[in-house]
Amino acid sequence: MKKTLNDVNVNGKTVLVRVDFNVPIKDGIITDDNRIRAALPTINYLIENNAKIVLFSHLSRIKEEADKSKKSLQPISKKLEEILGKKVLFVNQTRGTELETSIKNLKEGEVLLFENTRFEDVKNNEVVKFESKNNEELGKYWASLGDVFVNDAFGTAHRKHASNVGIASNISESCVGFLVQKELEMLSKGIDKPEHPFVAIIGGAKVSDKIGVIDNLLKKADKIIIGGGMAFTFFKAQGHSIGKSLCEEDKIDLAKSYLDKAEGKIVLPVDSATNNEFKDSKPSFAGLDLPEDQMGLDIGPKSIDLFQSILKDAKTVAWNGPMGVFEFENFKNGTVGVCEAIANLDGAFTLIGGGDSAAAAIQLGYKDKFTHISTGGGASLEYMEGKVLPGVDIIKNK
Repeated sequence: MKKTLNDVNVNGKTVLVRVDFNVPIKDGIITDDNRIRAALPTINYLIENNAKIVLFSHLSRIKEEADKSKKSLQPISKKLEEILGKKVLFVNQTRGTELETSIKNLKEGEVLLFENTRFEDVKNNEVVKFESKNNEELGKYWASLGDVFVNDAFGTAHRKHASNVGIASNISESCVGFLVQKELEMLSKGIDKPEHPFVAIIGGAKVSDKIGVIDNLLKKADKIIIGGGMAFTFFKAQGHSIGKSLCEEDKIDLAKSYLDKAEGKIVLPVDSATNNEFKDSKPSFAGLDLPEDQMGLDIGPKSIDLFQSILKDAKTVAWNGPMGVFEFENFKNGTVGVCEAIANLDGAFTLIGGGDSAAAAIQLGYKDKFTHISTGGGASLEYMEGKVLPGVDIIKNK
């Protein structure tokens, strides 16, 4: 078990907190502040326990010097100040005298946010990737700025960066924040110790993106429902005609091997909503074999009924990936149908592994109907694959 905030004395200490403030910003306005609010339990706990709080985060990718003017964390500091109802000192540096002095002058309960950690990936128009390649000197420098490191950024826990692994490797005290603690507890309950029947739903475009998930969950789940574009690679493996649908030719043999190994655990769609091109117009419907001029863009109504009948008895459900082109109004019914079926389960533990399926559940107004919606798409996907998350692994054990 990793140390949590409750295991560490933060009173009077300078606490470095890696948060995930990678939020969408348009014309200087934050359009979704969920990730900022998700960090509040940790920040408020540190304020109440007299810590001197130093927050830092990445925002998007920095590929050239010109990106820096558009990807500053300054608008985020203003939003955090508004949400906290408390002054947040912003330092527009990632290192240097001003940052060091500002941190040294912090009083107990005060909050400082410094600039985008990814600014360290480009120096004088040269791509150096000090942050995202875990530069040793940068990790040591950031660690030298505080007494305790708290990783509360689950969204980057699957990355080995200077702002998580680099700092934790070079500081005497480290722990996970409340957000990461909750993510680990929920994912463990849903994936490692599920109550049965356990149904996993895997969607999305490509088999190659979900190989590890299918591999890992075949050992754990009672049923694995497969939807989305990746289903057509499985259909082709079964000898069906898939028209112009998405297919990974180099993964057909792998799909065959999964179907053999699964011994009936894998459940595929039985019909599709199709179109003759990739556009949002009125669908046609086909069974297991598609006409040559059609491409499958969603599961069909019979598949929705089939999947709902499998889900109705589930005690644990883990969902990762939409059932079709959810962005298209005419091809979102499969994702909506699955989402509604899970949301209306009585007494089941229901988990969404971030990404598009999380966005779908939130857009459809089902956010509060799921036991847990992960804040980290990539990190939760790797957890579902059974991989070690470097940003968590490096944290000290209890």
